[in-house]
Amino acid sequence: MALINIERSIGILDQLIAALPDDDRACFHRIFHLSTTVGRLNPPETMHRWIKSYFGSVEAVKTQRIVKITNLITMEGALFNELRASRPVEAKGSSDLEETIASNRGDPFCTPLASTPADTFGRVRGKHSITASNVAKYDGFHGVVVFDEHNPLVFSSEEVSDYIDTALAWAHKAHDVDPEARYFFFMWNCLWKSGASIIHGHAQMTLSRDMHYAKVESLRRAALRYRQTHGVNYFDDLYAIHKALGLTLENGPTRILVYLTPIKEKEVLLISQKLDQNLKDSIYKVLKGFIERLGVQSFNLALYHKPFGRVYPEPCPKQSRRESQKAQDKHLADAEEDWSGFPVIVRIVDRGDPNNKASDIGAMELYAASVIASDPFHVAEALHEAFTH
Repeated sequence: MALINIERSIGILDQLIAALPDDDRACFHRIFHLSTTVGRLNPPETMHRWIKSYFGSVEAVKTQRIVKITNLITMEGALFNELRASRPVEAKGSSDLEETIASNRGDPFCTPLASTPADTFGRVRGKHSITASNVAKYDGFHGVVVFDEHNPLVFSSEEVSDYIDTALAWAHKAHDVDPEARYFFFMWNCLWKSGASIIHGHAQMTLSRDMHYAKVESLRRAALRYRQTHGVNYFDDLYAIHKALGLTLENGPTRILVYLTPIKEKEVLLISQKLDQNLKDSIYKVLKGFIERLGVQSFNLALYHKPFGRVYPEPCPKQSRRESQKAQDKHLADAEEDWSGFPVIVRIVDRGDPNNKASDIGAMELYAASVIASDPFHVAEALHEAFTH
């Protein structure tokens, strides 16, 4: 079954899956469960004008196709209905974002040496940033990378690289102080919609003890179970099925996919074997595409990394992938943790219009499954344009 000259969209994902080669279709069903349903309603005539003003036509709301996708390995789920992007929002503010950002110049991060504390082991000064110790910590080592640039939406590729390098240098200094602190986590909350309490551009990083954070550890265990069950790397298969559907990009060795079960709008995953310059450049390009092509103004970025201070067995070049992974499994059978095959992962997600006072996360996202208004296929198309222009 071939789909020719049909615009790819999340609404016809079941048809796209049915048209895949057998191996790709089997790979999809190993990882994802897909179902569709139709929501119907009958609005009174007194609502027709209001419906047309927001949704274009009455027919658009009478029959609504909903796509439900569940990642069976990680148990992440998403419900897609593009109509929700057009729903009315009563709590939208009217402030100008640029004016708001500019009016906050002079906040504590504008004078970090005088207005922020240092860690007990000192600060790290990057080319475009400097570290501070977080005043209200949620882990023993919890720091901030304060950007020299006040506007969090203005940055270059060199600056993004510097923010990550500065955070890593901070983590290594913390690790020198406490070798048992080995679990590095980096996050960038851009503007208040993402949870940032200060407008001035900044990122945060932690170095934790004992075990990684629950969501990172859960992903490691899920990927390990997948490898033990199927004999292949979960992240390789995850990328392969997104590639078969046209939801991926490549930038050198960095693999980029627009995720089918996003936590919220437009989530993109970047996967790399190393936290190298290529990955940092790819992060910049995705963020640039988000801002310039997709109109994103507030976002969250998180970086998952293996713990410091361990050596992992490398596959033998003469072995097949399945044989190599079985050998690694045997080698690490008695190990407390097995991080072999776990890449560096970066997750980036749109958090919506900062001038919209309504939250983008409600009870569904907290306790059930993510409700998504954006179409991954449209996001992938926009990012392809961003990477090629």
